[in-house]
Amino acid sequence: MQWPEEVTIREVGPRDGLQNLPAFIPTETKIEIIRGLAEAGVTAIEAASFVSPRVVPQMADAGEVLTGLADLPEDVVLSALVLNTRGMARAAGSGVREVMAVVSASEVHHLKNTNKSVDQSLAELQELCFLARDSGVILRGAVAAAFGCPYQGVITSDQVKKVLDPMAEAGIEEITLADTAGMGNPRQVFELLEDITTCYPSIALALHLHDTKGLGLANVMAGLQAGVTILETSFGGLGGCPFVPEAAGNIATEDLVDMLQSMGINTGISLEGVISCTRMMEVLLGKMLPARIR
Repeated sequence: MQWPEEVTIREVGPRDGLQNLPAFIPTETKIEIIRGLAEAGVTAIEAASFVSPRVVPQMADAGEVLTGLADLPEDVVLSALVLNTRGMARAAGSGVREVMAVVSASEVHHLKNTNKSVDQSLAELQELCFLARDSGVILRGAVAAAFGCPYQGVITSDQVKKVLDPMAEAGIEEITLADTAGMGNPRQVFELLEDITTCYPSIALALHLHDTKGLGLANVMAGLQAGVTILETSFGGLGGCPFVPEAAGNIATEDLVDMLQSMGINTGISLEGVISCTRMMEVLLGKMLPARIR
């Protein structure tokens, strides 16, 4: 077996981790947590999403959060999620360096998430690319529900490729495959990644995994064996899609860092620093978070 010497962990807690919380987290607290994650050695952080504040009120202060982090070191790359050209325009105006465009492999999930069909969003993708280039912003792609959908059930490789094809044609160089509902298993993860890597050899693939069935870290192992070295996690195991029933959180950043470090795989992240951010959030929420490493 071949194991990577180093893995990049993209922290998605400030976006995916917070978006489903019922109580609004103060802007100053979000900024403080992101700074804490950066100080812990996290160099890729999904800090916000530019979506409708009516639908996801937790992200209403996305612009203010990014403005408050403008002085972070150059090696810390902040990114934001967008779903349409309006969100892209807002993101570009915020000074963010990377933007992620998300399209679901599930028609039903995508409609609930965006109020558009998959084809409508894919048709809009080229315009998002033009806006990103004009603004000097890097555009990444993400395929949601790539490993299963609670509404549609099994998602096939062809359904994933329907989304990947236009992203690849648009020149997007990094694409995340997301197990949005946590329905994937290690064999499925490995086989889909093998197929996608063969079909799109020039695209860097990332994995975004949820721990619904407790298979998150097992799926990571399958991803590593398939050659993936970019993994998305959330401090404390926070997270869950607002449009997935009883959505479970992401893999906890500290759990993944601990596992990789024990395997001799470098992440450049301080375990204690991430745990400190989790404890801060636990105090704020008044409850323990799902992370196993404490």
